[in-house]
Amino acid sequence: MAACEFIQSFVLASLQSPSMATKQPTEYSEGSIRVLKGLEPVKQRPGMYTRTDNPLHIIQEVLDNAADEALAGHGKKIKVTLHADASVSVEDDGRGIPFGMHPEEKAPVIELVFTRLHAGGKFDKGQGGAYSFSGGLHGVGVSVTNALSKRMEATSYREGQVAHLVFEGGDVTQPLKARPAGADDRRQGTTVRAWPDAKYFESAALPMAELTHLLRSKAVLMPGVSVTLVNEKTRETQTWLYKGGLRDYLQQTLTADAVIPLFEGEGYADGSHESFADGEGAAWCVAFTEDGQPVRESYVNLIPTSAGGTHESGLRDGLFNAVKSFIDLHALLPKGVKLLPEDVFARASYVLSAKVLDPQFQGQIKERLNSRDAVRLVSNFVRPALELWLNQHVEYGRKLAELAIRAAQTRQRAGQKVEKRKGSGVAVLPGKLTDCESRDLAHNEVFLVEGDSAGGSAKMGRDKESQAILPLRGKVLNTWEVERDRLFANTEIHDISVAIGVDPHGPQDTPDLSGLRYGKVCILSDADVDGSHIQVLLLTLFFRHFPKLIEAGHVYVARPPLFRVDAPARGKKPATKMYALDEGELTAILDKLRKDGVRENAWSISRFKGLGEMNAEQLWETTLNPDTRRLMPVQLGDLDFGQTESLITQLMGKGEAAARRELMELHGDAIEIDV
Repeated sequence: MAACEFIQSFVLASLQSPSMATKQPTEYSEGSIRVLKGLEPVKQRPGMYTRTDNPLHIIQEVLDNAADEALAGHGKKIKVTLHADASVSVEDDGRGIPFGMHPEEKAPVIELVFTRLHAGGKFDKGQGGAYSFSGGLHGVGVSVTNALSKRMEATSYREGQVAHLVFEGGDVTQPLKARPAGADDRRQGTTVRAWPDAKYFESAALPMAELTHLLRSKAVLMPGVSVTLVNEKTRETQTWLYKGGLRDYLQQTLTADAVIPLFEGEGYADGSHESFADGEGAAWCVAFTEDGQPVRESYVNLIPTSAGGTHESGLRDGLFNAVKSFIDLHALLPKGVKLLPEDVFARASYVLSAKVLDPQFQGQIKERLNSRDAVRLVSNFVRPALELWLNQHVEYGRKLAELAIRAAQTRQRAGQKVEKRKGSGVAVLPGKLTDCESRDLAHNEVFLVEGDSAGGSAKMGRDKESQAILPLRGKVLNTWEVERDRLFANTEIHDISVAIGVDPHGPQDTPDLSGLRYGKVCILSDADVDGSHIQVLLLTLFFRHFPKLIEAGHVYVARPPLFRVDAPARGKKPATKMYALDEGELTAILDKLRKDGVRENAWSISRFKGLGEMNAEQLWETTLNPDTRRLMPVQLGDLDFGQTESLITQLMGKGEAAARRELMELHGDAIEIDV
């Protein structure tokens, strides 16, 4: 059984509705194949192209185009208007979208921009292209806005003319009309007005706090560019125009006092740089606080990256190496203390704005930057700047070093407690663990059992010679995004690690498995949906933090039954008890009883609400006895480690709601659910 397959099955089943589970298969032939044209792919699967909780992102796509004009030096004003009829318009004073005929497509360029996926002016980066740096990458953004709007109007002011066209449901309903600009018309720029279609979104309302923050951040990142928000309903107007940039913004946003003055800087490559393109680099402002919630915002070409990415990794790397270099230079590190990046970064608040020539984002929403070179790009500018600043301000450097060292000591003390408890022999084993008598690794088994009541039955029904029982309280922490250093803060995970005798590790590590105490680590939970959830969380723990146990074939999933059938005596056969894992097996058992001549409903069916309802004898017979139980080995399956990791990130990552939704839509019909 592949870990990722089980996790995928459960996650999809838990998201699926009962009606979808009963969908009947249909005929598959040549006529079954559909070819989606134009903007149909967006309408069919909007979650692949945008956020569907509200329409903010499709408005942001228009706003980003206006910001790209300002970033390229062709605009100084951006205005967003929330109209009384629920439409939203975005105006800029950039160059205006070209509206002449495209030389190859034989259609107005402005029409192509809004109606064709992968049509745009930002493919050619660097010198000679219309945009050197931009958030737009593949000509999808505003065409998604058009596809998911009931109506959209686009107006371009360019070269002394005004061009206007109208779309409804993504299709042109009023073709392009151009006229000479009048005295009241703007000289240049673009205005786009959209009426988002509520049927594509969970809520039709724009989140005002998010919108305000987004507009304010655009102004911060583009000093000298004014950003205005007009709300026709409330008759309120807000304008942001920053000259102080990142420092003022971060100071206004911090929730606690900084330990040292804010560290601000920027660095960009010139044309002679051997590794990066002219203009690539970053601007940043960093504050270190002892308390309060850290403020962390990052942007790439003005696009907010709420899920971080490689540019944030570069900032983290640059800060850590600069502080470590200062500590080493001044011999400040106490003996026995090892500094890690998290010790420096944990109390850091920052605003980071990176400029990357050809950024690679994770998905259309662009919440996370994946460009590998961005780590080196940002780190190479941050590290020398901070090293110089710290050595010019030694007093502040010592305060920052003290903060990092204190964090390292706190972390190590927590880790040392675990090491000490693990290193002192049998007495350190978890108190809840009922160990086995044998020390033969080939035969020893430990069952990680859901709940104390089930643990009690398992302790009474087990083979004391070779089977150990570790009851778990409640659902284990989702550890997919938990740092290894923080794992032992969770009591259940600490007990699992200590009981099996292996430390958490990564896929590239070579952990010491000589301390492994059991040849089989068996996950034993209820046969219902909650039990499946616990199995998923434990499989996630083992795949993320104990992958070598899976690779070596030490991890198993026990399959307890969901039903018991008490069948009456029939002929020479005495009354019997039979167990079924699920509805399918229950149906097969009942069919067999009917074939054996048992009268309809002469049998009785019991459904186990949980393992705790089984007595010790039943649990031994169905789940613990090696001769009669069903124990499934956990393996990686057909996918390699990287593919499995990517899939489980979709299923268990906190910021992957859209990916899970898409997975559910694609594969939901294949999942059986328990309702």
